[in-house]
Amino acid sequence: MEIITSTQLAVPTFQFVLLLLLSTLALLIGRLRLALLITYCFTLYWGYILNMDLFIGSEAVRMSIYTVLYFGFGVLVVLLVLLGLITHRS
Repeated sequence: MEIITSTQLAVPTFQFVLLLLLSTLALLIGRLRLALLITYCFTLYWGYILNMDLFIGSEAVRMSIYTVLYFGFGVLVVLLVLLGLITHRS
């Protein structure tokens, strides 16, 4: 439990502002699913890609098979949502 309370994730301000702008724009044009996908992709990126040193550093917690599976499932969800957005007919 200590690893959860002591971990600090850094998110660049530019990326946070970009998330807000893209999500707001998607919501203003009425694309709720796209806004959710944008938010999900940013969260996945910040949690796993941007802070990768927390998982593979010398003093860091090593990535377990469950972490890799969770990230892989997240990527699969993104791909399925993109497929759904592309093939969706109004």
